[in-house]
Amino acid sequence: MNPLKPRHKTTHLLYLHGFRSSPRSTKARLVAERVQGGHPGVVWLCPQLPPSPAAAIALAQEATQAWPADSSAVIGSSLGGFYARYLGLCRRWKRALLNPAVYPARDLARYIGEQTAWHDPQERFFFGPDFVDELRQLETDMDRMAAHEPATPAMQFALIAQGDEVLDWREMRGFCAGGQLTVLPGSDHAITDFPEHLDALMDFLGLAG
Repeated sequence: MNPLKPRHKTTHLLYLHGFRSSPRSTKARLVAERVQGGHPGVVWLCPQLPPSPAAAIALAQEATQAWPADSSAVIGSSLGGFYARYLGLCRRWKRALLNPAVYPARDLARYIGEQTAWHDPQERFFFGPDFVDELRQLETDMDRMAAHEPATPAMQFALIAQGDEVLDWREMRGFCAGGQLTVLPGSDHAITDFPEHLDALMDFLGLAG
């Protein structure tokens, strides 16, 4: 795709949450409110993702199979940011990455076993060792895709917090190279100052009326 070719307004928007998170995350709800309040014609989807990375990608691909390539976009936070970059490369969609996981196979290997959901500690799920293998395969596939289609400011946006207590901001900066990149001094993994950056995200997405 020619990066200089004008794209249509975004008519379909997918949000992918992070590990142990859900569509109830603060960032997901803030984006949903902005989309539904100011752009009611935009198709909005923020599914609960299964713990299996392969199943999560399959769910997202199946749910958006009929979406138009030139006017769809995906946002992802943390592990969802890794998924968003993968899906964006697969579909050639605009992608917005919020403190994205860079090496999830490495980082999540220590979480094998039973986990609790962040927004409901009563909800439990099992993160299996085979899920780490699935992440390794996704990492390999994404490296191959990215080599053939480097990021551009028109196609990729990222917010990276230097104060992220979970992920290394320098690794995230390299992962997001080539696109629009805002490094936040301080902040944290949850990007608690996210409302201050929501306008920039909306400008990048260019949502239809």
